[in-house]
Amino acid sequence: MDKLSLVVPCFNEQDNIEPLYKAILEVFNDIPATFELMFVDDGSSDGTFAKISQLHENDDRVKCISFSRNFGKEAALFAGIRNVTGDCTVVLDADLQHPPELIKEMYSRWKEGYQVVEGIKQSRGRESAIHGIFTRLFYRMISHAVKIDMANSSDYKLLDKSVTEELAKLKERNTFFRALSFWVGFKKTSVCYEVADRASGRSKWSTKSLMKYAIKNMVCFSYTPLHIISIVGILFVLIALGIGIDALFSYFRNSSASGFPTIVFLLLVGFGGCLISLGIIGIYIAQIYDEVKKRPQYIIGRRIG
Repeated sequence: MDKLSLVVPCFNEQDNIEPLYKAILEVFNDIPATFELMFVDDGSSDGTFAKISQLHENDDRVKCISFSRNFGKEAALFAGIRNVTGDCTVVLDADLQHPPELIKEMYSRWKEGYQVVEGIKQSRGRESAIHGIFTRLFYRMISHAVKIDMANSSDYKLLDKSVTEELAKLKERNTFFRALSFWVGFKKTSVCYEVADRASGRSKWSTKSLMKYAIKNMVCFSYTPLHIISIVGILFVLIALGIGIDALFSYFRNSSASGFPTIVFLLLVGFGGCLISLGIIGIYIAQIYDEVKKRPQYIIGRRIG
């Protein structure tokens, strides 16, 4: 019989643990397979770990890895992937915005021979207008940077064991799971779903954190920002060449035009462009520094199961 592993990263989700568990049980009443439910507690400060422990006492299929502190969702995803034992793995959120009933369709597509089954959002659920604008901007930026259409993609995926084994081998500390699951290749398909309302609590994603997430992932998965620096440099050279030609013509026509405002403008814009370029290079250097230290992506403090 097939065994499915479910990886659920969670941070301060104590009120959602039991509802998710009950929803999973209902789903597997209709799936001819066994399962293990691997929670990854990302350094929660509430009763998340205690809730998972209570479930494990009554059902040894419930397991948990608990970090020594908050290391972030990417670390939690990869910790789960490296510690499951199923024939395929489903990654989903703890807040029930990823509807568990979709697992049945994902499993069916996997049985057809697909190795990556991508959950595609048909809607984004309830979110503020400003947050929605920044979200769309984020996905447009990241899709252009990594050369993958990620407009409606999500972390909700089913991955064959061969895929999770390759992902587990990756050595980098700064990972981008959503893009790396495309990068590894394999036979892919997709299923669509409606984003549900959170069962309880508030989203951990603010507009600020989303922008930081976009910058971090563009840097760790793409060279596009460095290419932008080169393009900006070429643009300034062309502008300077045009102004130089204009000044030369003015000199030969004996018509001296006042260029002080233009010079001030170019100096300010030029210095601004240099500082931005240095900032982008600095981010890449910081990422390199972070990688060469070879600190672990996460530290496991406690384990259940």
